[in-house]
Amino acid sequence: MKLRKLKKTDYLMIAANLVPVYGVWFLGWHPLDAFIAYALETLLVGGMTVLKLLIATFYKKKDTWYNGEQKQEVSGLFFILFFMVHFGIFVGVQMAIFSGVAGVVPDGKSSLYFLTHFPTFLTGDVRIMLSALLLGYLAQDILPFVLNNEYKDTPMIKIMFQPYGRIFVQQFTVILGSMFLMLGGQMIFVLVFALIKIFFELLVNYRAMLDSTVLDMQKEAKTKV
Repeated sequence: MKLRKLKKTDYLMIAANLVPVYGVWFLGWHPLDAFIAYALETLLVGGMTVLKLLIATFYKKKDTWYNGEQKQEVSGLFFILFFMVHFGIFVGVQMAIFSGVAGVVPDGKSSLYFLTHFPTFLTGDVRIMLSALLLGYLAQDILPFVLNNEYKDTPMIKIMFQPYGRIFVQQFTVILGSMFLMLGGQMIFVLVFALIKIFFELLVNYRAMLDSTVLDMQKEAKTKV
């Protein structure tokens, strides 16, 4: 597991992740709302990724798509559509599991009810938590992407797959955490799983692992051409 050093913007993201903990511990927010906010964070991350792909597409127009030993230049719109379908399926499965475990789906409704009706779960407290997370992502991810000109030289296939590692861990902790909420000690579990989420999302260097994967893809394509 590769770890990384924290940047200044990471501390804002840490604070954003602790807003739900503060709300539950000191403001009387419902613990389940904290996990609903963490679950809906997946949609924020997906939206941020689409935004980054749009920015890169506006600048590059096209980029290289790798498929095993083959590579070809495709429109940035292809990356966006592929991501939306692929990530959408991923989110649908994760949300269905979370909503079933957390018991937030009304009787007689499908397992996708939470995802298709998520605006109904946006209570005032959930909105505050998501707003804090949104500000964290803007400072940590979007602004550096634009200001440091990362959109010019970052492969679009890398941008597309950047959120998967941390989102998988995030959803795993959210689902597991919502299970533990049923056992009592809800305030403690909100804190514990927030800390676990922060560790895996901010300290594990997913980008370095993705860099290595993309490099392997490029090498394979070159040797097979």
